[in-house]
Amino acid sequence: MPLRGWQTVIGASGIALTALAAALPASAGSATPDGPRTTVEGSRPAWATPTARVGPADQDAVRHIHVAVSLRDKAGAARLATAVSTPNSREHGRFLNPQQFADRFAATPETLDQIRTWLSDQGLRVTGMASNRHFIDAEAKTSTIEHAFGTTLSRYRHSVAGHPQELVAPSAPITLPARLKGSVDAVLGLDDSTRTLRPQHIANRPATGNAAGGQHCARWWGEQNNTAVPQKYPGKQSNSLCGYSGSSIRAMYGLGKTNTGRGTTIGIVGAYNAETVAADTNRAAAQLGVPPLKPGQYGSVLPSGGFTDQQECDVDGWGGEQALDVSATHAVAPQAGLRYYAAHSCVGNGLYAAFNQAVSENKVDVITNSWGDANGEKDLPASVRDQFNSMALQAAIQGQSVTASTGDTGDNSGQFGHPTADYPASTPWVTAVGGTSVGLGQGNEPKVLAGWENSGNSLSGGKWVPQRDTDGPFAGGSGGGRSGLYGAPDWQKGVVPSSPSGGRRATPDISALADSYTGMLVGHTDTSGQFSIASYGGTSLAAPLIAGMAADAQQIRPGAKRAGLLNPALYQLARDHSKAITDVTPQHAGVWSPAMHAMAGTSVPSTPGSYLIDFDQKPQSLQTAPGWDPVTGVGTPASGFVTELGR
Repeated sequence: MPLRGWQTVIGASGIALTALAAALPASAGSATPDGPRTTVEGSRPAWATPTARVGPADQDAVRHIHVAVSLRDKAGAARLATAVSTPNSREHGRFLNPQQFADRFAATPETLDQIRTWLSDQGLRVTGMASNRHFIDAEAKTSTIEHAFGTTLSRYRHSVAGHPQELVAPSAPITLPARLKGSVDAVLGLDDSTRTLRPQHIANRPATGNAAGGQHCARWWGEQNNTAVPQKYPGKQSNSLCGYSGSSIRAMYGLGKTNTGRGTTIGIVGAYNAETVAADTNRAAAQLGVPPLKPGQYGSVLPSGGFTDQQECDVDGWGGEQALDVSATHAVAPQAGLRYYAAHSCVGNGLYAAFNQAVSENKVDVITNSWGDANGEKDLPASVRDQFNSMALQAAIQGQSVTASTGDTGDNSGQFGHPTADYPASTPWVTAVGGTSVGLGQGNEPKVLAGWENSGNSLSGGKWVPQRDTDGPFAGGSGGGRSGLYGAPDWQKGVVPSSPSGGRRATPDISALADSYTGMLVGHTDTSGQFSIASYGGTSLAAPLIAGMAADAQQIRPGAKRAGLLNPALYQLARDHSKAITDVTPQHAGVWSPAMHAMAGTSVPSTPGSYLIDFDQKPQSLQTAPGWDPVTGVGTPASGFVTELGR
């Protein structure tokens, strides 16, 4: 079904393509000698080891690459991004527009010409360039690319979220002519690391009729409570919730009638495009207590070449993610414009390109990203990771706020044997959003508020027995912890304790509703054409909720002025012990459910039965605590959060 509103087409780099005159492709063997070479550091993923190598890559396969051009004065850009986003700074709010950013920090035209000419001389076809000069797009056969970059591409065995795959990566570090040293940060598309990026939500389709024991899901906390099972938490035990409506979500965060996000626009980055999402949102609106989308309020920005890799990616999962992000942001900021940036694929440079489009065109005030690396923050090559950093840095300098979900597999130790943070949430230039479990009463009054770290119990012999799956009792939860890549930013100092952070960037920064057992209702038509309203959770829900509240805060500033990076203001609220943020600490509470559900990579029983989910009992290494903690950050928004953030 065609979407109402507007639609923009973008190229593979994530930008309306700039026409480039490229030399006719030459064969790899005819590439001109280019003298001494320089290595591009961090160009190989850690998993591309000799023992994991399966064989050579297909020499005739055409690969589409994206040459990431270096920023000028990265250190200066980082200082400016912090200054313009920090309250009481002399430069606070003095944001740059894209042209000013490019003039000050982007590569010069001469540098771009040098890179394009070299690529063409090597036999690659240059196909486009991003308007912010961040990417130059090119394509060629594998054999041509190998010759140009002085490496070989091989196939490697690698596990993605517990599933074995074969991924391509360079067998040796890539090199460039020495004259290009310092001009190129990375070459994306030489490896398949981005195949590990995925949406971070959990769909829960609770029983609407009789469940096990004649029980139903609960419309509010305690409305249904299976008393036929042991009451481990008397007075604090409920059946799994059916899912909150938009009106309940607004009550959860104390949003009033005037908190609508009017005059702002929220950008949503995802893969593929569910064409029914606007119609689905409106179809579910009345039931969920939110206004329908107005004509033109929602629009999509689609890749010019269409969509690829549908067989390799969970297209329906990405469609559910899109529906969730639209529903969550619209519930919290019902008058904000919504602009969806669609990646052509879940692999390759698609998501990076879509994010770059949202930044470079500068038409949105807040950008939400509900996706991340299924294998933790160190799985992507360093040079590839840094490209997201550079784009998020530009967003902050332009006044755009960026949220990112912290993941749904806790500290990731179940998959890797050791804790690791998620990416891109761990970059200092985004607001990392963790998760909470929330139980509201019939009048939307708070009954239970806990950090989202679930433990599973099975009923055996009339008793609740902790599950002992491959990852122990862990049954899903917010990602968090200290980064192994980035040092502690100044705005975290004095708020994040030194013992968990160890002087490193710590995540999350803030949190919102994420537990799928206490999730949000979303209307979605799947790829089979079936429409349903189901409950969704995951930090994929939390990130757009915070993005929507950021839009509400922007609405009340004079001239609807942007905020830029939210983190300096959030941590200042924490230092001031503002009542606008609720500190989240462990609670003894839980829900009964006839079925379990969790993100892939988390081991839970797959058969119907009788299960109890403990809230926030430290099933791994993460648990809430007074003050900042690695599950909820500084806490979760309370009534007054939007007003305080909007000052």
